[in-house]
Amino acid sequence: MQSSESSELDLDLKRLWLILKRRWLPAAAVFSCVVAGATMLASIQEPEYEAKGKLLFKKPQTSSVTGLGEQLGELDSLVSKSNLLNTEIEIIRSVPFIQKTITALGLKTESGNPLKPQSLANNITLKTIPATDVLQLSYASTNPEEAAAVVNKIMSLYIESNVTNNRAEAVAAGDFIAKQLPRTELTVRQAEVALRQFKEQNQVVALDQEANAAVDTIKQLESQINETQAVLADANARSAMLQKQVGMNSREAIDTSSLSQAEGVQKALAELQQVEAELATQQTRFVDTHPTIQALRDRKVALEALLKGRIEQSLGSQTPVSNRNLQIGQIKQTLTQDFVKSEVERQGLANRLASLSKAHSAYRQRVNVLPRLEQQQRELQRRLDVAQATYTTLLQRLQEVRVAENQNMGNARIIEFAVVPEKASTREKIIILALGNLAGILLAIATIFILEVSDTSIKTLKEARDLFGYTLLGTIPYFGKKVSYRRKNQELSIPELPVVNIPRSPISEAYRMLQANLKFLSSDKALKVIVVTSSVPKEGKSTVSANMAAAMAQLGRKVLLVDADMRHPLQHHIWELTNAAGLSDVIVGQAEFESTVKEAMPKLDVLSAGVIPPNPMALLDSKRMASLIDYFAEHYDFVIIDAPPLVIAADAVTLGKMTDGILLVTRPGVIDSTSAAAAKESLDRCGQNVLGLVVNGVIPENEPDSYFYYAKAYTSEEDFTTGERVMSKTGNYGS
Repeated sequence: MQSSESSELDLDLKRLWLILKRRWLPAAAVFSCVVAGATMLASIQEPEYEAKGKLLFKKPQTSSVTGLGEQLGELDSLVSKSNLLNTEIEIIRSVPFIQKTITALGLKTESGNPLKPQSLANNITLKTIPATDVLQLSYASTNPEEAAAVVNKIMSLYIESNVTNNRAEAVAAGDFIAKQLPRTELTVRQAEVALRQFKEQNQVVALDQEANAAVDTIKQLESQINETQAVLADANARSAMLQKQVGMNSREAIDTSSLSQAEGVQKALAELQQVEAELATQQTRFVDTHPTIQALRDRKVALEALLKGRIEQSLGSQTPVSNRNLQIGQIKQTLTQDFVKSEVERQGLANRLASLSKAHSAYRQRVNVLPRLEQQQRELQRRLDVAQATYTTLLQRLQEVRVAENQNMGNARIIEFAVVPEKASTREKIIILALGNLAGILLAIATIFILEVSDTSIKTLKEARDLFGYTLLGTIPYFGKKVSYRRKNQELSIPELPVVNIPRSPISEAYRMLQANLKFLSSDKALKVIVVTSSVPKEGKSTVSANMAAAMAQLGRKVLLVDADMRHPLQHHIWELTNAAGLSDVIVGQAEFESTVKEAMPKLDVLSAGVIPPNPMALLDSKRMASLIDYFAEHYDFVIIDAPPLVIAADAVTLGKMTDGILLVTRPGVIDSTSAAAAKESLDRCGQNVLGLVVNGVIPENEPDSYFYYAKAYTSEEDFTTGERVMSKTGNYGS
């Protein structure tokens, strides 16, 4: 991972170095112009004198002595990250403060007009001494006396303003407190009244004690309720048993007990019973209509009415009572009385239990209300406490402020007055030169950036490979238009056919490597006919075709080189042949192939372009051309067709469909990214079989990671030595 990152860093540094090599001249020119301008500007500056003074910031000493008004006059900040001395710097730089200085010293411009505050502020420098509370103030002017006077006046005015502001702050604070005291006192009274009304309305004396007492009372009531419930349960059981024995309910038992003790009721009952007995006896003797029977019956009715009246009188109600319950035995009467007593006791216990439960519920409700009452009381008490504390504090602060109003101490003092400077300051010139150098560097970088952005040409082998994306089959180096080589102690220039003239040079080896890569490109079917083309003119596709054909012929393969560029043919110039008749003549039938083709070297035949036709595309896109290509493939081991560039004409893509594929030649420094993209799009759109890419004219200095340096070192100096060469970018090695 570290190796990969290091490799990427090296590549970026190399790329940056290449950019600097290409653009150093305009960048250096821009830098020199800017630095020269800054130097001239610094040289014409008038000498300036700088005076310095120092202020010390501290807490007011009088406050620390008297202990009153300690918060007045102290430096403080609203923002936690702000610098308090920076705040004082802004005060000194403010326009009103600067205007006071100008007015006090009568500062004027050269024309006699009053100096503007901004002009004075621009020449004032304020900075803090690190790790201290000291502020240094300096002023630069062409007049040394004026510089010292300005600094001293500014410091004096600041000290006066500081004392005045502190006193004004104390007066303002006192007035404010005096206005707030009546309001605060009214707030205290309102809080006291609210607390008193709350206690009266809720019958509150001491909520804490009341809560404790209520809890104890609830516990006692719960204990009594439990005991009463137990006794009531026993009374209920006893009453139920007695009721079962006497056979009547509690009301009947009470009534029976009352009637058994009433003499009038018992006497009337005895007479009634006697009449009923006599009536029963007489009915055995007489018929029902007999006067005796009728008299007894009337007497019985009268006695019954009398008994009923006495019962109602005794009971106080018209409750019907059975005659059998009016006269009971002694035992049953005793049981009835016991039952009545038990019912009375049970009812008393029930009433007591209800009373205890009611009291318990009342205490429970009070206890549930107590937390809310406590909260309200605490809130009211808290308001009262706050109001009282505020009132007390305001009274105390008012006394302190009244004392602080008479204090004349500030929080700053002058520790060093400015003296008249004797030597002129060079700081402004240094700043101008530093800014000039910085601006020069920035503008130089901007120049390099603008030139690089505006230049869309492909500059390196890597850029060409990344842009096209095809297989790289060959890399042809470029050593300049005039590169000397030695042969038999003679210095000659490299011709356009280095494979023939200097076969042991690195360039020749590059062409041999190209033909070897083509030979082993396809394992299924050997290549026979290929089209060599480029994106734009001047990329060297004709030179690459000629040298590649020569390299194949040197290996003993029978090769045919066809110049199909009928717009700008070059093969007859490279091989120094005539172009009286050629491919165009063979296609139209005005010449025979055998009489037109020329032997350029052993095993290599060259068919020139011939007469340039008005419409080359019509000739190349014909059945005659297709049949000729088949003929060439039968009689030669390899056929190379030199076709026009892709952006000029569609000849190359037309021929590509008739052959085994297209070999694309490109050259850094000649082709731009737009043309390359257009050429690649044309090939992809037509579905061409692109065999690969040949990068021509690669400058070894721009490819530090290439193998050309090793190739030159490996080659014998007697066969190839580089001499002084002209690295002209317009020089075209091949076309």
